[in-house]
Amino acid sequence: MRNDDRYAHSANRAGIRHRLRDHLSSVSRLAGEFAGSEPWADEARLAGLLHDLGKYGDRFQARLRGEDQGLDHWSQGAWLALTEHKAVAAALAIQGHHIGLQYLSKNGCGGLDLQKLTQNHPLQLSLSSNSLDELKSLLAADGLMAAQPRSTVCGMELSSRIDRMLDIRMLFSALVDADFLDTEAHFEGDQGGKRYRPPGLELQPERALPLLLAEIERLQARTRADARVAGVRSSLHRACLDAAELPKGLYTLTAPTGSGKTLAMLAFALKHAKRQGLRRVIMIIPYLSIIEQTARIYRDIFAPHFGDSYVLEHHSLAGGGPERNRTDNEGERTEDPERRRRLLAENWDAPLIVTTSVQMLESLFSNRPSACRKLHRLARSVILFDEVQTLPASLAVPTLSALSHLAEAHGSTVVFSTATQPAFTHLHEAVKQHCAGGWQPREIVPQPASLFTPLKRITVDWGDPDQALPWQTLAERLVQHPQSLCIVNLKRHAKELWALLQETDALHLSTNLCPEHRREVLSTVRQRLEQGEPIRLIATQCIEAGVDVDFPVVYRAYAPLDAIIQAAGRCNREGKRKELGRVCVFLPEDERYPPSGGYEQAAKVTQMLLKRFGKDRMAIDEPAFITAYYRELYDIGRPEAAKKTRELLDFVRAGAFPEIAKEYRLIEQDTINVVVPYAPSSDLFDELRDMADAEGLNARWIKKARPLSISLFRPKRDDDPVWDGLIPVMSKWQRGRKSQEDWFIAAVPEHYHPALGYQPPTGLNLWIA
Repeated sequence: MRNDDRYAHSANRAGIRHRLRDHLSSVSRLAGEFAGSEPWADEARLAGLLHDLGKYGDRFQARLRGEDQGLDHWSQGAWLALTEHKAVAAALAIQGHHIGLQYLSKNGCGGLDLQKLTQNHPLQLSLSSNSLDELKSLLAADGLMAAQPRSTVCGMELSSRIDRMLDIRMLFSALVDADFLDTEAHFEGDQGGKRYRPPGLELQPERALPLLLAEIERLQARTRADARVAGVRSSLHRACLDAAELPKGLYTLTAPTGSGKTLAMLAFALKHAKRQGLRRVIMIIPYLSIIEQTARIYRDIFAPHFGDSYVLEHHSLAGGGPERNRTDNEGERTEDPERRRRLLAENWDAPLIVTTSVQMLESLFSNRPSACRKLHRLARSVILFDEVQTLPASLAVPTLSALSHLAEAHGSTVVFSTATQPAFTHLHEAVKQHCAGGWQPREIVPQPASLFTPLKRITVDWGDPDQALPWQTLAERLVQHPQSLCIVNLKRHAKELWALLQETDALHLSTNLCPEHRREVLSTVRQRLEQGEPIRLIATQCIEAGVDVDFPVVYRAYAPLDAIIQAAGRCNREGKRKELGRVCVFLPEDERYPPSGGYEQAAKVTQMLLKRFGKDRMAIDEPAFITAYYRELYDIGRPEAAKKTRELLDFVRAGAFPEIAKEYRLIEQDTINVVVPYAPSSDLFDELRDMADAEGLNARWIKKARPLSISLFRPKRDDDPVWDGLIPVMSKWQRGRKSQEDWFIAAVPEHYHPALGYQPPTGLNLWIA
């Protein structure tokens, strides 16, 4: 067989097959470009050149013709990178571009030995060729030379820490993004050749910053906030712009709720990016409920000047956990649903990204090609974490270690922003065991307490933590206030309380409501508040961060102190009421809490501090008191010694990428996306259903579906009745094949309640908040 007849992929819609030499050289070039100025850029180019070396084998070419199957075409390139180029990271990346990153260990690397694989392949596959000499000759005959890298991630060193594993993932990211983009370009190509997707826009901070500052100035001129609140916001903006002149690194931003952190942080990021030559800004938010709001604010400022693609909104919760795929799939148009899903995976090629904590942090510890694809975009970026107090304590040490290394080794700046700054600095020594820099961030606001002092907007009535308040009594108290907000810890609590108040036209807010429904509810709430009309809102904690509402009275079930402070931020937010706002903290009739993340333990620490200090000394508006709370919480929970932390770090020391991906989960259970039949948007729902039938799952459909999509836990049992009401949305290439889908359409209109949102007939445990 001539080299000209060796292909990487089958024919595209124009009938053109993808020549292997073209694919290898293109992926090598792109991987090197994505590595940029990293010292291991040569190793990324090597990985690109060798990643599909086994496709030169006659058996693989037969496979493309449908005459063979069950082949491993990646281990040959991995073994060559390991044995001749002494490049462990490249070897792991090549091996992992189909089956996920595996093991940085002696046994893991030894498992790439072609002789061993020929005799006993762990995936019950056959090598597409077991003659490395023949494959090298064919590569050379195509004019492709595998040069020795001048520098590598770790050479042949197998000792494992969080920083080294992150570097390997960064190289892996450059490889898989290059591979996916070139494969996509082939299948989207025509007679004129491959068609690459257009590159993302540049940040252009010198143009973007004046637009943002003009918007901030406009908002300040129009504000109806109390002069003290306006003064605090102005002081925060000045502090952020001043700190933007400082070097790249780790920062904290501690400022009270309602002080304008969303825009002030972005002002810091744009000016800092301009000063330091950074290339994108990534805003990470824990709550789905405010991602749409934040993205909309940013889009309104920048889209008229840069276009809609300047801001990328990426908030699917699906796709976490370890790599499931263990086959020889190749992404031809007629097969492999998992490969097609990878091609749809977002690669964050945009200047301003708004995303979830789940997407960002789980990707840093993933072994999946689709999740890791975007990681190389984090280098030389400003990474902003809003409401960072939501980070589970058990994941603090590994998370801080990865982010510290991202700043130190990859030229990024990381900002932790919140009104309730966790006391992470005492974990510095524990973090330093896994990365050189440890955790010693600078504070952007020189004296954070100076921002809190003028904002005396509320009084707090601390209910007896030993005396439960019945739902009926709580409902009667809420009715006494024309305008009130009540926040509870669980969705079933919100549903029960709303049922007692529905005759008063009470509204309900949780993530059982799709984004479009939540937007309508909040619009109604704001309108009634502004016009002085009666309004009672029953909500879960999804309203506690970044949602701009201003109630005179807020009731909050006992919770972690940071959640109570966030709830207080929805009370007399603008500081313009004649009387101080009133926050009432109560023990609910059903004292149950969200099941994961240490929520109950943190709530108990709040109650313990109340009993120790008394009501008068619960100074929730003083940073020093908040720090004391976190120190108490961490002294009790000891995140660096927690069982989950120890297990995760044991897997790190073992170099076990799959197990780390399985253990590092912000949400313990897999999630799925469901498009729901929200009645006021029935036309869009019908259009999405028709598009799903006609086109199947694609990037355009996913983007269009976001306003009507909710995330919920994947039912564990195949016979769970919830599945009866869901229709899977598959790509055209998935149909007729068994696979685990991430997107569904809710087929029964009655399952979507006009006030409570998605309510399937069983007690489904939805994504809490």
